[in-house]
Amino acid sequence: MAEREQLDDRALVGRILGGDRDRFTDLVRRYEKRLVNYVYRITHRYEEAHDLAQEVFVKVYVALDRYDPKYQFSTWLFRIAQNSAIDALRKKSVTEVPLARPASEDSNQKEREFADGGVSPYRAMKNKQLSAAIDRAVQNLPPDYRELIQLRHFAELSYEEIATMKKLPLGTVKNKLFRARNLLKEALGGFLEPL
Repeated sequence: MAEREQLDDRALVGRILGGDRDRFTDLVRRYEKRLVNYVYRITHRYEEAHDLAQEVFVKVYVALDRYDPKYQFSTWLFRIAQNSAIDALRKKSVTEVPLARPASEDSNQKEREFADGGVSPYRAMKNKQLSAAIDRAVQNLPPDYRELIQLRHFAELSYEEIATMKKLPLGTVKNKLFRARNLLKEALGGFLEPL
């Protein structure tokens, strides 16, 4: 088991392509949370992000022989994820219908209540407000800044991986991320004060 953990992405892909297809689960475990988080930041739908992440891993599995080891595996993976998420958004033209039961229907049945996780109502409200403010601020960034923020902070890609993926010089990536963070700080000014 320890040997599995020590393999870097390129070596792992080599083993998979060499016939050890079970090793693909190691790649899935390594990237699943980051990929779901990244796709969620594009689609804003949690369940859809999980489904899309699974679809991305299937695409990657099928196309693994086309991966070029000159590049970071994560760069290739997140480019496939980005394209899949954008395609899903383009296909999405169906009006959403809320699943909540209208008040007039079955008013005798009570809604389920769940125990509080221990966070005070005030703190929960502030966290929710901050999260919404961050999402709005990120969405209001210019598209190229927004994408870089999503890649760096939600997909957790390194500066080098982003530079490779976006085909930009490393200095440009760092500079644009610096400017994007400053725009976010300005937009979130009131929320960044101590609570």
